Amino acid sequence: MRAKVEKLVDEAIQENPKLFLIDLKISPDNRINVIVDGDEGVSIKECIRISRKIEHNLDRETTDFSLEVSSPGLSEPIVNNRQFNKNLGKTLKVKTKTDKFEGKLLEINDTGIVLEWKVREPKPIGKGKITVVKTATLEYESIEQAKVKLKF
Repeated sequence: MRAKVEKLVDEAIQENPKLFLIDLKISPDNRINVIVDGDEGVSIKECIRISRKIEHNLDRETTDFSLEVSSPGLSEPIVNNRQFNKNLGKTLKVKTKTDKFEGKLLEINDTGIVLEWKVREPKPIGKGKITVVKTATLEYESIEQAKVKLKF
């Protein structure tokens, strides 16, 4: 069953090149959970289209199953480097093996990301503080977890 579901999900995603698979789980009692994301997010319409593609090509008479197709939640960590694309300009919390960063996603390239943030630091001469803009270039391999910081 898993091979057939994987094939159907792959076919459905190929119909829209902006989409990509985040996760596919099938429990022992045939609960199918598909999580997809897109370079510009995922609409409900796309989730329905993928769900129908899978459901209409599986036989409930042979194997009973439940199916859920969704996009990752807002609080879920980024697990695929392509997810950074839709979050360009947003504030991220990023944890590496050695540090934690929080800053605006300024740039994305083939090897990693660039974050920018502002900090208040003591003036080099005299009393008081000044605002300084800092950046960090983080390689994908060094990122242990990245999440979008939600603002209300």
